[in-house]
Amino acid sequence: MGLAVAIQMDPIHTINIDADSTFALALEAQARGHALFHYLPTALTLRDGRLFTKGRRLEVFRRYGDHHKFGDDEELDLEGVDVILMRQDPPFDMAYITATHLLELLPPEGPLVVNDPAAVRNAPEKLFVLRFKELMPPTILSLDRDEIKAFWDKHGEVVLKPLFGNGGAGIVHLRPGDDNLSSLLEMYQQMYREPVMVQRYIPEIRQGDKRIVLIDGEAAGGVLRVPAAGEARANLHVGGRGVKTELTPRDLEICAAIGPTLKEQGLLFVGIDVIGDYVTEINVTSPTGIQEIGRLNNDNLAAKIWDAIESRVANRAERRPA
Repeated sequence: MGLAVAIQMDPIHTINIDADSTFALALEAQARGHALFHYLPTALTLRDGRLFTKGRRLEVFRRYGDHHKFGDDEELDLEGVDVILMRQDPPFDMAYITATHLLELLPPEGPLVVNDPAAVRNAPEKLFVLRFKELMPPTILSLDRDEIKAFWDKHGEVVLKPLFGNGGAGIVHLRPGDDNLSSLLEMYQQMYREPVMVQRYIPEIRQGDKRIVLIDGEAAGGVLRVPAAGEARANLHVGGRGVKTELTPRDLEICAAIGPTLKEQGLLFVGIDVIGDYVTEINVTSPTGIQEIGRLNNDNLAAKIWDAIESRVANRAERRPA
């Protein structure tokens, strides 16, 4: 089945072709005979109730320094494509939220948007996970110094996280006796209007933070991201190292608890972060990790994602009135 696939993402010339999940998805789609189009989120235009964008035909190649080729600029009526991959990177700000609103205006019988834009809007990484508090470490959301200090005193070591940061930015580990709490909260209040997330420190982070990919609600594989020496964060782009791992019974229990909600809401490609026995984030905006998992496990997660997308497209076509 040859599909027209529009990819909403950041500039493609800047990506790391060895790590970027969107690139892997584009390569797999191209191998299946799907036609690819690339456009930037800022190119969206709503006109007379229809959503258009300025885009270009796209070809991709696993060649360093020469990994893509564009066709000429053209206007795309997004109602006329089959699949839209919403793959721009966070921050999850008002521009991101506006893009979800615009994509949500597409008719129900129109293109399949992956992930579903309304569900993405309602599932910020560090807030969506709060629906599964029984799977999380002890956590509070607050900007009140006394509340945070009491939580810190109770648990000894804590981690502070801005709610809408990404890639580990702004995460701070506080040990007993640290005297920087007031300064940190002043900094957060200057930068953000929302509360900060405070969690009990999970010492297992020293062994790694496990990124698990779920495809249409089912666990598909994971990679253990081990932090560099002297670093509290395991994110790969800040020096974390990807290590082969197996999914434990607890990992599978977490996925089984979260998966049905993801599937029901149209969150087809999701990455969760697990430290020890706890889930800390559910990433739905632009999940990563499929290339690292693929190399370590000799598995093609991009193919599995496209199997799920094609199945959903076929099911939607069958339900359309003749």
